[in-house]
Amino acid sequence: MAALTPTLREGGPPAAGGPRPRRSPLRRRRAVTAYVFLLPALVFFGLLYFYPLISEAITSLYTGAKVDQFVGVGNYTRAAGDAVIRNSFWVTIRYAAGVLILSVVLGLVMAIILNQRIRGRVIFRAILLVPYLTTVAVVGVLWRNLLDPQIGIINSVLTALHLPPQAWLTTHPLLTVTLIAVWQETGYIMVLFLAGLQGIPDMYYEAARVDGASPVQRFRNITLPTLAPTTLFVTIVAVISSLQQFAIPYIVTNGGPADATDLFVLRTFNTAFSYRDFGYASALAFIMLAIILIISIVQLRLGRSNDG
Repeated sequence: MAALTPTLREGGPPAAGGPRPRRSPLRRRRAVTAYVFLLPALVFFGLLYFYPLISEAITSLYTGAKVDQFVGVGNYTRAAGDAVIRNSFWVTIRYAAGVLILSVVLGLVMAIILNQRIRGRVIFRAILLVPYLTTVAVVGVLWRNLLDPQIGIINSVLTALHLPPQAWLTTHPLLTVTLIAVWQETGYIMVLFLAGLQGIPDMYYEAARVDGASPVQRFRNITLPTLAPTTLFVTIVAVISSLQQFAIPYIVTNGGPADATDLFVLRTFNTAFSYRDFGYASALAFIMLAIILIISIVQLRLGRSNDG
């Protein structure tokens, strides 16, 4: 038995209560080298992420023009009773729900279509991805000009067709901003679904065809279950992106009319830089951070339970 017992010299574990083996110089050099290469990234995240996060958390506990009056959780309780913040929150929820549903459904449909062997599918994929690759500032200015009630191209086309022009940004502002975001985001979601579709083995569909499954049955029993991880990732990304939306409503409507497009992040921005209430704005930012974390955790748990 003694011959079969590994010793420290042979690389086996130390005996109970015995001395631990010392780390070899080679392993120490490798560890030091790894930390040296990691140091720039750690400094980057520390200075640009963790330090601002801690500073923002501290700021949220103060108020006043110079952020020098300590109020503890007073800013958070103030937000709970603020009617303007409640309106901004529900506007954001409606906006995020609309963008999520429309962009995911349209992205999946376009991915399924462009996953088929049709002529020019690469060109169509590139065209549909262009809005996502376009700077959001350009997207906002573009659609603001297109929807202008006086000089907008869309109303000019309606007038040429003898149809009444529409005040798009006045009559249905939230729907308009939602559709602009869907137009920009759908191409990216389509690419994600395409990657998921191309990872499904063809043998699954071939076996289903042999068994006489219809296209609807193949979609319901093969495509959707296999795409579950991709769908989970897409929904989390879409929800986070929608809850953090700022540029489109800021450029196109500036939160109006009558706060109809006053999204939460836009309200936080105006609280900080228009009303100079940095403590309250910091508290609003942390409230949104908590909401995003809770929604993401719930989505991940639901996704895992469905996989199980």
